[in-house]
Formats: sequence, structure tokens, C-alpha cells
Amino acid sequence: MKVPFAPPRIDNLIINEVVDTLRSGWITTGPKTKRFEQELTQYTGAKKTVCLGSATAGLELVLRWFGVGSGDEVIVPAYTYCATANVVLHCGAKPIMVDVNPSDYNIELSQLAKAITNRTKAIIPVDFGGNPCDYAALNRLVQEQNSRFVPSTEMQKRLGRILILADAAHSFGASYKGHKAGALTDISVFSFHAVKNLATAEGGAVVFNLPEHFDHEKLYQEFCVKSLHGQSKDALAKTSKGGWRYDVLEAGYKCNMTDIQASLGLVELGRYDAENLPKRKYICERYLQAFSNKRWANLPVFKNISFEGSYHLFPLRISGITESERDSIIDELASHEISVNVHFLPLPLLSLYKNKGYNIQNYPVAQSLFEQTITLPVFFDITDAQIDFVIEKLIECVEKHLN
Repeated sequence: MKVPFAPPRIDNLIINEVVDTLRSGWITTGPKTKRFEQELTQYTGAKKTVCLGSATAGLELVLRWFGVGSGDEVIVPAYTYCATANVVLHCGAKPIMVDVNPSDYNIELSQLAKAITNRTKAIIPVDFGGNPCDYAALNRLVQEQNSRFVPSTEMQKRLGRILILADAAHSFGASYKGHKAGALTDISVFSFHAVKNLATAEGGAVVFNLPEHFDHEKLYQEFCVKSLHGQSKDALAKTSKGGWRYDVLEAGYKCNMTDIQASLGLVELGRYDAENLPKRKYICERYLQAFSNKRWANLPVFKNISFEGSYHLFPLRISGITESERDSIIDELASHEISVNVHFLPLPLLSLYKNKGYNIQNYPVAQSLFEQTITLPVFFDITDAQIDFVIEKLIECVEKHLN
């Protein structure tokens, strides 16, 4: 029996919607992308959404819009995918890494507070595995620290404090204190990569939820320009009668979403709460039940009084094993044709950041989580037989190493 890790859900509804787009003659940014943006805004309860070619592009565009540059610092968790910190480097700023909580793998707030300096311009918290960070505490923290904030651009002066830019790549559909991810802090960025809960092959979205004195419609238009070479009109706008003429307002980027991508997103969003989330929750609950009586299993928490996650990942932490034993377990599972993963290699272990002087020994929780965690398959089309097979072989492999 083969068990892949996270293949996308591709069925006739998806195929038919993509074919409809292909036959429409409109395959770049067009009416379906615009509708997808509107439906995402309605779903999250935020103020405005712009869809892009990736979440990474969204993070970088926001940092550049806010004026983050040379000499500035941006705080990120040490336990995240490289994109979270790479975009800071792209802007010429310095990523300041902070360790994470052992319970939920999210950024540790007391250490975050100590990391704030007068050079801090933004914080990028990461909703690991789809579980939202403690945004009430984060939002309160930046308000309390505003006396230390030194703005250097008009946009920074307008906000008047550190920007919270949520890396919500995992948490579409999650909720925190009665609000959906996307409406929890200043700006959030979702990923719609092929392995995500809501997949458009590649893609992402920037979701704006800034204070009321920001003009969100103007922000939307500005980000549309930034994502299309700084061009004043997209292809859809240029199709209006006499609308061919355009201008270039800035040296922008090329990261707009296409209608082909939006086609997948519209179908997936339409059935997200009714089908996708319940199935992912069911899979995670099967794993929780199977491992709950195993003393070596340090189980993830997906829901409490404050939040419910998106069930994006099932990170199983195996107490009492070493990194090499973890790797051996992964190899043995692969021999049974079970694909698992590790989320993530902490940033200080990557050559790029190691060579810049970041040391994993300064982030002991991230190091421990990395060494002992295996991420199990969670995807819509997984069968009960496949789930049972994963459970059986995982227990077999782990207990062989512990005995």
C-alpha cells in the first residue's frame, strides 16, 4: 500500500472549472481572480484581499510597502520555512530570530518582547501547522512598545508602531477568539501552494486588516500595481473601450495570480468548510486516538477555548529519540511506501543562515522539536485503510527503536 504525503484534491469539479477558464479565453488575472479575492475577503471577515503568485511574494511586497530596508530588523521565529526570513534579506534588513513554544511550535512571546529594539520595524509570527499564534497578546505587545518605534517612512509614521505581518501560510480556515485567520492582526498572508489546505497549484493572498484610518481600497489598488511591474492597469482593465493606454508608476514586480489558479481556489473555497476542514479534522482525530495511549507520543493540540486550527499538519513529536533515530524511522516508513515529512529544518541549521552567524544552540526548543518530530500524511483523499496502515507501521517502527 502506498501513502503519499499531501497530494492535492483534483476531481471533476476542479477539472471542469479549469476547463471553463481555458475555454473562456481569459487565463491570466481576470474575472475569476477578482471574484476569488472578493470571496476570500467575505470568508475571512477582513477588509480587503489581493491574490498573488505566492505567499512569499506577498510577504515581500508588504515589507517593501512598509519601507523595511537596510539597518532595519524584523523578528521571525527560528522554527519556520526559509521564506519567512528570506524576504527580510531581500529587503536588505536583518532577521532577528526568536525561539518557539514547545507546546505549539509558535513564537515565544516573552523572548519576542526582549528582541524588540528601536530598529524593529515588523514582526512576522508564523501560525505553525495551522494553529494561530496568540494574536491578542501580540497586538497588545506592539501597542505597549510603540514608544520604542522609530519610523523612517510615511507609511511607518501612519501606523505609528511595529507592523504585525502574519505568516498564515498554514492557517487558512483557522479561528481565534471568534475571528477567522486573516482578520486577526494588521496584515496576513496565506499560501495556496499545492500541499496547502486550499490549493491553487501555486499562489497566495495578502489580507488587509489595518486600523480604520488606512484606505483599504487604495491599498488594494496599490498592491495590484506593485504585483504587475508597477503598471497602472492590469490586462482586464485594459480591455475596456479605449482602455489600452497605461502608465508605469513604479519599478514593481511580477507576481499576479492567474484565473487558472483562481479557478481551483474558487472550487476549493466553495467546499472548504463543508468538506475539506471536516475531513482533515477526521484524519487528525484518528491519529490522536491511535497514539493517545503511547507514552512516547507528544501529541499536537488542534483546539482549545481560544482557537481551532486548520488541521494543516499532524506534527507527531516522539519523546526519547535522537535526530538519527528519527531519520531512521522516516527511512523505514519509506520502505513501506509511506511518505512523511519534517516541518521544518530550523533556520539556524540552514547553510545560508548558519554562514551569517546564527547558531542553533541559541534556540534549544526549535532544535529539540526538529530532532523529534515527524509530520504524518493529511490529505483529502486519504482512505481509512491508508490511515490504519500509517498508524500500524509508525507504531511498529517507533517501538522498535525505543525497545
